[in-house]
Amino acid sequence: MSLRRQLLNIAVLLAVIAMVAAGFWQLHRLSERRDRNSTITSRSQLPIAEVQDLAGIDDPLDAGREIEFRLVRAVGVYQTDDQVLIRNRTHQGTAGFWVLTPLRLQTGAVVAVNRGWIPHGAGTGALPAEFAAVGGEVEVTGLVRATVTAAGLQQPDPASGVLVEMARPDLARLSQQLDHPLLPVYVQLQAQSPPSGDLPVPVPSPDLGEGSHLAYAVQWFVFATIALVGYPLILRRKSSSGPK
Repeated sequence: MSLRRQLLNIAVLLAVIAMVAAGFWQLHRLSERRDRNSTITSRSQLPIAEVQDLAGIDDPLDAGREIEFRLVRAVGVYQTDDQVLIRNRTHQGTAGFWVLTPLRLQTGAVVAVNRGWIPHGAGTGALPAEFAAVGGEVEVTGLVRATVTAAGLQQPDPASGVLVEMARPDLARLSQQLDHPLLPVYVQLQAQSPPSGDLPVPVPSPDLGEGSHLAYAVQWFVFATIALVGYPLILRRKSSSGPK
């Protein structure tokens, strides 16, 4: 067998291994997605709870992982001077921000509330009146969400100064610029009484679809099968059509 044929065989074998690995990786992602969907469904069906009954100011910041997607209620007053915008968020294909506003509870503790999405151009820091939080006491219901920190190659927010924009809902960073203790979770608003205007737009509940992982896995396995079956046939055809 020639060196060229050997190299070609190795290349085809490596391609098949890579395609099979990609197929199993997609199946792994599908399993993760199904597990997450099951967690979201089971937790969101539990009875509504007071947010301060599920999370306390002395709890670790990762406590939100164990109660994320629980439906909660919070009663308090928005601290609009302390709100921040979470940049690079989209709604129906339009770029904008999430508005993360601290809500001071009757206990004196604070919980951050993601009041929803606003478009770019709405301003930073002090928002125009049409996006402002309702004054006085409000009742908020929504889903518990866990803090988000920089991962991998992501850059964290500046460690000092008062931020009016943040890259993500990093509750440890937000707590640095608040005068009251912050709960280790934030609330993704679904409803509020009294209601606000049309903006901010509440962030939709998590998507419970399974995505395209299964279809991609099938495609990779089909490609691998084609290579395993087709390559030997091509070699046989070339061999039979060669010089006698």
